[in-house]
Amino acid sequence: MESTRNDDVIVIGGGVVGLTTAVVLAERGLRVRVWTRDPVERTTSAVAGGLWWPYRIEPEARVAAWSLRSLAVYQELARRPAETGVRLVDGVQGQSRREELGPWADQVPGLRAATPEEFAGTGLWARLPLIDMTTHLPWLRARLTRAGGVVEERTVTALAEAEAPVVVNCTGLGARELVPDPQVRPVRGQLVEVENPGITTWLAAIAPDGEMAYFFPHPGRLVLGGTAEEDAWSTEPDPAVAEAIVRRCAALRPEIADARVLAHRVGLRPARDAVRLERESPRAADLEPGRVLVHNYGHGGAGVTVAWGCAEEAAGLAFPAA
Repeated sequence: MESTRNDDVIVIGGGVVGLTTAVVLAERGLRVRVWTRDPVERTTSAVAGGLWWPYRIEPEARVAAWSLRSLAVYQELARRPAETGVRLVDGVQGQSRREELGPWADQVPGLRAATPEEFAGTGLWARLPLIDMTTHLPWLRARLTRAGGVVEERTVTALAEAEAPVVVNCTGLGARELVPDPQVRPVRGQLVEVENPGITTWLAAIAPDGEMAYFFPHPGRLVLGGTAEEDAWSTEPDPAVAEAIVRRCAALRPEIADARVLAHRVGLRPARDAVRLERESPRAADLEPGRVLVHNYGHGGAGVTVAWGCAEEAAGLAFPAA
């Protein structure tokens, strides 16, 4: 294997947070290598529904800044949807009111109360980035390559294996064992992909049975969700859960009931009470003195939402003067 000692940075983790962080660093002129256990297309990020929305992620003030910075980037990327996988799509957050959200909501263009025609109940209408991860992750990898970065498939068992002056830990759920950080835990999400019966808007709402349901129109398919099972580790789709997801979504849009199922997906969101985005002493991680370690993990189901804001902050922590 080629020596990595000539790299300025090794980013561990090839999901959306790791790749975005690597892109930011590489485009600042640094020599960046990404180590990813799984191919980019098989990371947890590949299973994400892809809607921009600060969902189940703390701390609130920092998340607001990260989210809004990412929103600005996605709005620009949406100018080239076929290339980047990012589109701006109208939809409704059901059972939501503006006063229940933080100040960040004032900076979301067009956010308003949904009309009765748009949603039968209280909800918020918004035009938000919807990211097709099957396109976006390969695009990030290609952008990194153009900037001189390298992606390698490699399993890491200790942070000290990354022999570079700067190491950025974007391992998500893997941080539970690698750091180790027992605060990181899985929140299992199951999705069903179906043929789109003509739905052009997204919806996230409480279904009549009291459970959460959502559907997101992506190119060539409609993604249905979802679940949020705490501390569940199984990545095998559960047929009963899949049936319940379709039933709940069909209760909101009846035409979904007869849509042909294309695929079943499961992802384990890397949840933590608060995102860990900080610089740590090399000694605490058994790294050689003089090296830099930055942690950027624990984003739960909102990694897409905060990816660019977190990436830029991580880059600033790694290279304060860059």
